[in-house]
Amino acid sequence: MFSLIFIFKKHVVMEQTDSLLKIKVIPNAPLLVEGKVELTLADGTVKVVDKPHLCRCGASKNKPFCDGAHAKIGFKD
Repeated sequence: MFSLIFIFKKHVVMEQTDSLLKIKVIPNAPLLVEGKVELTLADGTVKVVDKPHLCRCGASKNKPFCDGAHAKIGFKD
């Protein structure tokens, strides 16, 4: 048994237990988490989402989710 915890700006946002979690880095764009995940946001809100796109550029107004701001600011890897 293992547990994998991701840290997003010093907040735990995701924990996956007993399965392989797949995350795809999309070039010059967000992280794509494959499958359904439970996210605990900084304010304590818990959301269950399928295939979330997580912001990497820091410009999203809907963090931790991507809102397409990376394209507007010219984010590059």
